[in-house]
Amino acid sequence: MNLALNAVAIRTLVHKELVRILRIWVQTIVPPAITMTLYFIIFGNLIGRRIGTMDGFDYMQFIAPGLIMMSVITNSYGNVVSSFFGAKFGRHIEEMLVSPMSNSAIIIGHVAGGLIRGLMVGALVTVIALFFTKLSVANPLITLSMVILSSIVFSLMGFINAIFAKKFDDISLIPTFVLTPLTYLGGVFYSISLLPEFWQGVSKANPILYMVNAFRYGILGTSDISIAYAYGIVLFFVVTLFSACLYLLNRGVGIRE
Repeated sequence: MNLALNAVAIRTLVHKELVRILRIWVQTIVPPAITMTLYFIIFGNLIGRRIGTMDGFDYMQFIAPGLIMMSVITNSYGNVVSSFFGAKFGRHIEEMLVSPMSNSAIIIGHVAGGLIRGLMVGALVTVIALFFTKLSVANPLITLSMVILSSIVFSLMGFINAIFAKKFDDISLIPTFVLTPLTYLGGVFYSISLLPEFWQGVSKANPILYMVNAFRYGILGTSDISIAYAYGIVLFFVVTLFSACLYLLNRGVGIRE
């Protein structure tokens, strides 16, 4: 299949994903906005008053980038896992598999859908954050590139989850027991400099820590970890997870079984 036909296939999948997101916007856009508003009110406003400052910033300012990234991560993941599993469950995944569309195009199309939803929700949460605190972007390039790469990473993770899922309950296990704990322990609400040395080392095994800190650096100019190292970690996950998705599709795992 040539590049032109692959491009058409990807555009079609992206259009389908966008229409799906907007058609059920009450489920895809509104809930995360409400959830993040509650986080800002409870953690930022009520609890933040007692905490004061962190890393030289008002606590509300400090957690705002983390909450934005958290919303991007969870929604990117959720969009792809529900969309691709829905295609499996509805049996219209077979139409894509028998078409001249390449497996790479299938992956890219669904990941692009996750990226779109993640960025839409992230932008909305950013607007909400501005009602509670002042944010000025210190480095726009780092901010934008890190949010895009992080969204891609978790879109790919959602794709893998959907491949292995056999029932609807399976698509909620990873978000509940893996994604949520990693997010809460990823430096969204605190600086790891507050932790004992041992737990700082443990925290550095969490990939979300690097995404949150790099994104926070892009906005506030402060980070607990090396930005170059954060990019290395995130790019490693992008390449590894894309390769894993392509391998699983080529083998027909969870689809042709």
